[in-house]
Amino acid sequence: MDLLIPIGAVISIIGLIGIIISIVQVRRAKSTAANDDDLRAKIQAALPLNLGAFLVSVIGLMCVVIGVILT
Repeated sequence: MDLLIPIGAVISIIGLIGIIISIVQVRRAKSTAANDDDLRAKIQAALPLNLGAFLVSVIGLMCVVIGVILT
């Protein structure tokens, strides 16, 4: 069970990297969008990455918490 904490930390870091990538995509979309419809389409394209990254991050944090509780 001691291995669950570092594995969860790595999974959380992967999720955090995904969140940062989605933030960068949205910032680029805001600066390059020609109109509201174009901006909306680009943000909607980044939404699945954002939600997936949050999910991965939460799963990693749950692993860390369970590892701490069981240790």
